[in-house]
Amino acid sequence: MKPAEVLKKWWGYGSFRPMQEEIIGAALDGKDVLAMLPTGGGKSVCFQVPGLMAEGLTLVITPLIALMKDQVQNLTERGVKAIAVHAGMNRHEVDLALNNAAWGDCKFLYLSPERLGTSLFKSYLEVLNISYIVVDEAHCISQWGYDFRPDYLRIGELRKTVKAPVIALTATATPRVADDIMEKLEFREKLVLRSGFERPNLSYVVRKCADKKGQLLNVCRGIEGSGIVYMRNRAKCEEISAFLSAEGVSCSFYHAGLGPAARAERQEAWKSGGIRVMVCTNAFGMGIDKPDVRFVVHMDLPDSPEAYFQEAGRAGRDGKVSYAVLLWNSADLTRVRQIEKTAFPSLEFIEDVYQKVHVFFQIPYEAGEGRQLRFDLGEFCSRYSLPESPVYHALKYLERTDHWSFSEDIDIDARVQITVGRTELYDTLLPEPAMASLLDILMRRYAGIFSSTVRIDEEYVASHMDMSVPSLRQLLYRTSLEHVIRYVPADHSDVIFLHHSRLRPGNVALQPERYNMLLGAYRERTEAIVEYASEDDVCRSRFLLGYFGQEDAGDCGTCDVCRAGKRSERSAAELKDALIKYINIEKSGDYTLYDIKSAFDLPGSSPSWKETLRSLIDDGEVPPFRG
Repeated sequence: MKPAEVLKKWWGYGSFRPMQEEIIGAALDGKDVLAMLPTGGGKSVCFQVPGLMAEGLTLVITPLIALMKDQVQNLTERGVKAIAVHAGMNRHEVDLALNNAAWGDCKFLYLSPERLGTSLFKSYLEVLNISYIVVDEAHCISQWGYDFRPDYLRIGELRKTVKAPVIALTATATPRVADDIMEKLEFREKLVLRSGFERPNLSYVVRKCADKKGQLLNVCRGIEGSGIVYMRNRAKCEEISAFLSAEGVSCSFYHAGLGPAARAERQEAWKSGGIRVMVCTNAFGMGIDKPDVRFVVHMDLPDSPEAYFQEAGRAGRDGKVSYAVLLWNSADLTRVRQIEKTAFPSLEFIEDVYQKVHVFFQIPYEAGEGRQLRFDLGEFCSRYSLPESPVYHALKYLERTDHWSFSEDIDIDARVQITVGRTELYDTLLPEPAMASLLDILMRRYAGIFSSTVRIDEEYVASHMDMSVPSLRQLLYRTSLEHVIRYVPADHSDVIFLHHSRLRPGNVALQPERYNMLLGAYRERTEAIVEYASEDDVCRSRFLLGYFGQEDAGDCGTCDVCRAGKRSERSAAELKDALIKYINIEKSGDYTLYDIKSAFDLPGSSPSWKETLRSLIDDGEVPPFRG
């Protein structure tokens, strides 16, 4: 079967997106390949197609648990067997999953990077018939990447045992990062295949403004369709969401402090159109396939061009005109400088946090290796009277120096064990008929449920019980009171996975040279995003593409800088003609005042677009604007 036939059979698409076919061809030829595609460029197809064509199993290494679960679900719904192993699973569950991957005709095994170094995973390597090693979010392996993960370095060791070719994927990598990725993954021959990162339908707009709320409201009222508003902290998410709601905008907020059910409910409501605008931290959006997002607004300066390019790129994946708006002012510059101090606490502070985490969980010296700890940052900081933000960054630095893995916002599924024997169970009198139906479904669905607690899919069980998930949880709780099941409710937590036993004071390797290197790289990225925001004579798109090494990019013609440059030399007749073409052709007569304001109301604009637009409407040359 040819790649195009596989694409048609499993996805129903008649053709590939740019560069997908070339990447797939290189993989089928057995080459190591680094694929660089923009957000929404279809990276998963680049490894799923060759994975379906090859004998054996494709190993997919990714740190994004939400994305991992989503892809496993999508493949399963298409009839392709896929399994995920990630943080939050106990040893028994991991063992069962790896056993199914080895002997259960599985095509895709998704693995979080911290699992690569475990003895349990290594014990299965000989029986896992791996055809491809896929490295998603490959910039995480580079010391120069903005999200370096030491667990990824184990992939180089894996290559010494597994001879399968590597397909590495990323949406954001500078030339230096790309070279480092290929070196760390021990490419037999360097090969980078990249799609052009231009997004011709995406108009970048930067506004320096004192009244960010007012500007945001203009965006929400002026642009129809779904939107995302990114904030830096949870409290601001709730504040801005309340503000927009009071102004009549359909919106909600999303951050990691919400429970799993609330987050899932809001995410689904936004995807289906029940909620128009989502105000959120960067915990929202990763892996969400919603093509019709019309605008993405950043209310604060992002940490880096990489983060901004990825988050802004969630707008307009369907190819229709969309906007990426960045709102900033001088206070943002002060805050960026302050964040550096918080993001890089002293090495003495970091070692103190290391020891206190072990004391918090009562782990003695020379013990703790391999333990998985559910970690509550607020409770920890409250016990030791420590500020949360520096502690968070200390935890992340200890991850970078390979002392532990720190996985945030893990959804831990509900677990159930039937605590009585099968024969005894049939003789047990239960007060509700629904309990017997529940036990019947659990016994048929989950092997081993009599011997240990097993992870259950609450949505699956609820649908077969014809009830809601909250009602199922109440039923599970009532059934546990009858002493026939052990019920561990679903949870949501950060998880620390200890790589080694507790070290004594003075022996914690904190690598000062790495600390200084990371600080320097952080400063480079923050200076770049500040330059992007404050620059007013370089095309926004060309600036971003140049940062990622695409030096031959031309001006986009649609960002605020390009439009300002065009207008500065525009006569009254040219402005009139430009407005007519923009409204009647580009917008098909369906436009808002914000569309015109974004396109024509910028420094250097002359003559006045307002007077010209009013005249065109009065003369019937263009229709009136909406709103």
